[in-house]
Amino acid sequence: MDKHIFALCAYGESEYLEECIKSLKAQTVPSKIILATATPNEHMERLCEKYKIPMFINKGEHGITQDWNFAYAHAEAEYVTITHQDDVYCEKYVESVVKLLDAAKQPIMFFSDYGELRNGKRVDKNRLLRIKRIMLWPLRFKIFWNSKFVRRRILSLGSPICCPSVTLVKKNCPEVVFQHGYRADEDWQAWELLSRRKGAFVYCKDIMMYHRIHEDSETTKILGDNARTREDLEMFQKFWPLPIAKLLTKLYSSSETSNNLS
Repeated sequence: MDKHIFALCAYGESEYLEECIKSLKAQTVPSKIILATATPNEHMERLCEKYKIPMFINKGEHGITQDWNFAYAHAEAEYVTITHQDDVYCEKYVESVVKLLDAAKQPIMFFSDYGELRNGKRVDKNRLLRIKRIMLWPLRFKIFWNSKFVRRRILSLGSPICCPSVTLVKKNCPEVVFQHGYRADEDWQAWELLSRRKGAFVYCKDIMMYHRIHEDSETTKILGDNARTREDLEMFQKFWPLPIAKLLTKLYSSSETSNNLS
C-alpha cells in the first residue's frame, strides 16, 4: 500500500484542473494520484493520459458526498487527500503530511492552514481566514491534538477546517466518511463524526494549499440558493440546544458572503 495518495475529484471541464494536477506533481515528496469522476470527458481523459493518472468512473449514485466517498474508496494508501479540481497545493504539502502524521499518536486526520485564490491571485489574509485561524489556535499546540473536548468545542462554533487541506488516515477512519444528504456542510458533518473518535486531529499552522473562489464553484452555487441554512442549523444542534443553535445559525450565515467575488 502506498504511503499517501491524492484522490482528485473532478467534474465537467474545469479550466483549473491542469493547474491543480501540476501542483500535485510538483511535491517535494512524490505521491500517487488518481482521478475520480462521474462526468468523464475528453478534457479529463487527455490530462490523465498526459500525466499518467488512472481514472475511476463512478457509474452509480453521484453527488458531492457520493463522489467523495467513491474517490476515498478507490484510494489505496495509508493517507488519503480528497483533492478538489480547482485548488492548488504547496510543494511541501505531502512532506508535511507524512512528517506530522508519522509522529502523531493514533492520528485520525491532518489539516493545514490555507489561503484563497481570487481572480488568479493568492490571498493569505482576510477577515474569514483570520477568524478561522483564531478558532484553530488551540490546535497549534500538540498537547491538544488528542483532545475530543477541544476539537468539539471548536467545531461547535462552525467549521474552520478547510476540506481540501485534509488528509484522512484510512485505518483510523470509517469506510464511509461523508454522509449522503448534505450539499453544503458535508465536510463539517464528517469532521463532527470523526471528532467523536479516539485519536488525533493533526494541525499544521502553515499555509499548505490554496482554495479557489470562483463563480462556478459548487460552494458558490449552494450559497446562491440558500441551501446552507437548514444544514447549518442541523449541525449546530449536534452541539447546542435549539434556541442557541438558531442564534448561531443566523450569525454564521453572515460569513457565507466571503465566498462571493464581488
